Amino acid sequence: MTKLRARGVVLVRRAEDIIDLNYAGLVVATVFFALSVTPSLLPRDWLFQGLISGINAALGYGVGCVLEWLFRLWVRPRLTRIPPPPTWVRYAVKSAILFTAALSAALMLVQSARWQREITALMGMEGTTTPAYLRTGLLSLAVGVAVVSVYRTVREIIRFFARLLNQWVRVPRELAPAAGFLVLVLLAVTIFNGVASRAFFAVANSAFSVRNDHTSANAIQPVQPERSGSPASLAKWETLGYEGRWFVSHGPTASKIGEVTGKPAREPIRAYVGLESAKGDEDPAELAAAELERTGAFDRKVLVVMTTTGTGWVNAMAAGAIEYMYGGDSAIVASQYSYLPSVLSFLADRGKAMTAGRAMFDAIYRHWSARPREQRPKLLVYGESLGSQGSEAAFDGLADLRTKVDGALWVGPPNSNRLWQQFVSRRDPGSREVQPVYADGLVVRFASDSADLARPSTEWRPPRIAYLQHASDPIVWWSTDLIFSQPDWLSEPRGADVSSQMRWWPFVTFWQVAADLTNAQGVTDGHGHRYGSLVLDGWAAIAAPPDWNAGLSDRIRAEIEATEDFERKIK
Repeated sequence: MTKLRARGVVLVRRAEDIIDLNYAGLVVATVFFALSVTPSLLPRDWLFQGLISGINAALGYGVGCVLEWLFRLWVRPRLTRIPPPPTWVRYAVKSAILFTAALSAALMLVQSARWQREITALMGMEGTTTPAYLRTGLLSLAVGVAVVSVYRTVREIIRFFARLLNQWVRVPRELAPAAGFLVLVLLAVTIFNGVASRAFFAVANSAFSVRNDHTSANAIQPVQPERSGSPASLAKWETLGYEGRWFVSHGPTASKIGEVTGKPAREPIRAYVGLESAKGDEDPAELAAAELERTGAFDRKVLVVMTTTGTGWVNAMAAGAIEYMYGGDSAIVASQYSYLPSVLSFLADRGKAMTAGRAMFDAIYRHWSARPREQRPKLLVYGESLGSQGSEAAFDGLADLRTKVDGALWVGPPNSNRLWQQFVSRRDPGSREVQPVYADGLVVRFASDSADLARPSTEWRPPRIAYLQHASDPIVWWSTDLIFSQPDWLSEPRGADVSSQMRWWPFVTFWQVAADLTNAQGVTDGHGHRYGSLVLDGWAAIAAPPDWNAGLSDRIRAEIEATEDFERKIK
């Protein structure tokens, strides 16, 4: 029996040496895991939550290891008079930590499943079951182990550098690890900020340019001269890119508009310039303006400058809504500024989006303002997500905006939008960040639904500016400020579709909302970054035609929603 017990102790110690588990790290990792499964802005399935929680737990493990190291360095030397506990006590404490960590994680997952069902109920979605959600724990464990393994590999690399520095450069042994770490950091920064980052975005740009060259089987070259890409167009069909070709080949025709509105209609103008449309030193913005001149866009009732997102995507509902509203007597112009999708464009091409947005508007404004005032169409601007940031960049401030346009509609604006930040930070006292009131709603208004556009009840003077933003949209609320400070949108009474159990924690909330960015579209319309036909209400609020009425609004809404559902299936 004694030999068996001794053999068991040897096996346990060998296992400990191999696993090298830091119990202080495990305690902090459990805390980080528990915080990671608390409610965020959007619901998560077990797979996504497992990935996020595993990374968070690994970060917590690292923090715990640092705290334990500091304890051994500064505190333990002062406790020499206290004898070390017996072996059985140490193993009992370790067993208790393991059991408590496992039990705490399981209880938090059970509670998290309830929270997830609460969030999905707020958004009219089907909730998860507790047994299914418990799979999060196993996946988190696997991800956490993988991340810690990567860290340990990096640690060995640092030790390798330390030995080289000690042997060849005569760096003192005490300073060699720090010097090795510094060398690794410098190499990493140099590689990733230089060669690696350029290579990554070059490869990404090249990869997504392949899709840009592709044409959907359901995108057919238009024959109407009112469309870019037609035989009469200055911007050739093959140069418009994937999204541009889709945009000009779809949308309501004059006959369809007449069918929905019950009135005679004109063929809407859709002008688009792709990344490859301009030749040589030709200015893409001037090419877009020339397309508008060619199609007679400056003789229409309304002209909309739409700043696209990433690959050149245009919101079909926003475009179709304005075309139906004005009986086709409209013109929309848009351009592509990147091959990259919106998320990568936000990281790599944000400045490009702002430059392109400013250049496009300035060129069109010059042509528009050169006409007699009574012969100009109503000039509107539109941008969604990163597109709103590019669209905002065309204006120095509110006075400049009001001087140049007849209305602006910006949807799901990123938290870094310059004008949006000014309006929200200077909101009227007593108004919430999720539903701010700026200058008593005299010019600028914010809305999460159609009713909000009528609030406050005071006069809304033209030109009107409207922001559509949901309380649960992570694109609107994600900011690096979340790392260290609690935002007003969590300290004030929160939006109707944000969990009452969501709390702010330093660092944690930043990572929670950052993770939500990848799932911003994965919810139902009216929540997250899904604005649906609310864009129709936005257009009606800032630029309704004289014959606008509730019946016409209902017919147009039904049509653009049906078209959106259909296009999602065939695109």
